[in-house]
This record gives sequence, structure tokens and C-alpha cells, in this order.
Amino acid sequence: MVGVGGGILFVPALVWLLGMSQHKAQGTSLGALLAPVGILAFIEYYRKGAADIRVATLLAVGFLVGGYFGGAGAQFIPDQWLRRIFAVTLLAIGGRMLFQH
Repeated sequence: MVGVGGGILFVPALVWLLGMSQHKAQGTSLGALLAPVGILAFIEYYRKGAADIRVATLLAVGFLVGGYFGGAGAQFIPDQWLRRIFAVTLLAIGGRMLFQH
């Protein structure tokens, strides 16, 4: 609920409860979740032998590049459209989870 996917809860809460714009809510959520969740959770998984460092490194490079360009590109999307894209993504993920066997 509060892992990296916690943005699914945090972003709407920041928009509705604190009146943030969609852009500010997404950026704030990333800042709040990035270091504490990523580093501490990874250490625990690694200690239990449940993390592949080679694959994690390759994924991290992809996230680094994708995160930079995604974050930069999102700044050109109007706030209302960014909110709609976010909402449709949540609905699609929720629908898949609901009907998945």
C-alpha cells in the first residue's frame, strides 16, 4: 500500500486533500517514496536472497532514462490531461486486477 505503488494512493490524496495540482502531486509522491522505499526495501530483499543485482541494475538504468524523459515530457502535458491519463491508467490496472484469475 505504501511501496512504490503507493503513488496510486498518495497522488489522489495530495490532489484532493491538499489541493495540489496533478504535476505537483506526482512530483511530491516521487520524492517521498523514492529513497526510503527503494533503498530500505531493496536491502531487506537482498538480505533474504530475493534480489538479482544484475537485473536490478539493468532495470535501474531503464528507469533512470525513462524517469528523466517521462518527467521532462510530463511538464508539457496540461494538468487536466495528466490527471485524466493517471485516472485511466488506474482504471485499467484496477480492471485487470479485478478480472484476473
